[in-house]
Amino acid sequence: MASILVALGFLPILLLLTGLVLMDSFKLVPLRLVARSVLFGCGAAALSYFINSGSLTALGLPHALVTGLTGPLVEEAIKAIPIVYLVSRSRVGFMVDAGIHGFAIGTGFAIAENAYYATALTGVTPWLWALRGLGTAVMHGCATAIVAVLYKQLSDKRSTRGPAGFLPGFALAAALHIGFNALAPGSTLAALVPLLVSPFALFLVFELSERATREWLGRGFDHDVEILELISSGELRSSSTGRYLESLQSHFPGPVVADMLCMLQIHLELAMRAKGMLMARQYGIALPPDRDVDDRFRELRYLERAVGRTGLLAVTPLLRTTSRDLWHIYLLSQRA
Repeated sequence: MASILVALGFLPILLLLTGLVLMDSFKLVPLRLVARSVLFGCGAAALSYFINSGSLTALGLPHALVTGLTGPLVEEAIKAIPIVYLVSRSRVGFMVDAGIHGFAIGTGFAIAENAYYATALTGVTPWLWALRGLGTAVMHGCATAIVAVLYKQLSDKRSTRGPAGFLPGFALAAALHIGFNALAPGSTLAALVPLLVSPFALFLVFELSERATREWLGRGFDHDVEILELISSGELRSSSTGRYLESLQSHFPGPVVADMLCMLQIHLELAMRAKGMLMARQYGIALPPDRDVDDRFRELRYLERAVGRTGLLAVTPLLRTTSRDLWHIYLLSQRA
């Protein structure tokens, strides 16, 4: 009976995480990266425990203040650290994979927290474990997913990935956490209702994001094919890209401009490979790793050194270095 009660604290959040991963038809987040985010969440729980314990002992803060205010703020801030890294370093491309990473981090946090309570508490009731499993655990997952999804959305709209962009999501997640802690002791139903609704809202966000992903893949693939055809046909000078390159000839030697053109071609080829990989995943097709990807990355790094810092700044408008284009390079490098 005791093991069944403890299972209530772990199974709901794990089932929800599994559902989110299965909903990702493009398989944007490999299982090993999902597991890594879960481990990050476990580490965040351990760090939060030591900080909150120190607030109670070293600082002498009241227990009610720590559990009701400072504790949620500390926990949500620590859980957001991996999110800030992933988004700011272009390790996520869409709201879908951002949400999966966020929910996985919250899942790891909830698992570690419930594992601690399973060993520290005695004589707990089924209602307590139901509250911790359906309430607290889901709250942690949804709160961190909110931070990730909003941060990714804002970074795409503002074309900036600075750490400050996570603040709106952090404020909303902290409010959810503080509100849950305030409601949970008085009314179990009142605490569970918003948390039972949150996963459905998250699933809706995922569905809308996947539709946008399909539309973006189609437009982006067509654009890349068009530019590559211009390069291959030798008619690049008839396009705005060619005219821009032609204007660079008055500022850079001819070989450097040629290297810039090679960089553009390699970036486009890599982006098309990554998009093709995503399209294949959507239909359940696992493409084998490209044997020459390593060579293309080495060539790209060589060209970046040959062009130099000033040349890279000049060619940046042609390389399409948005967060999703940089994510393409990262995604393909993970497969190489």
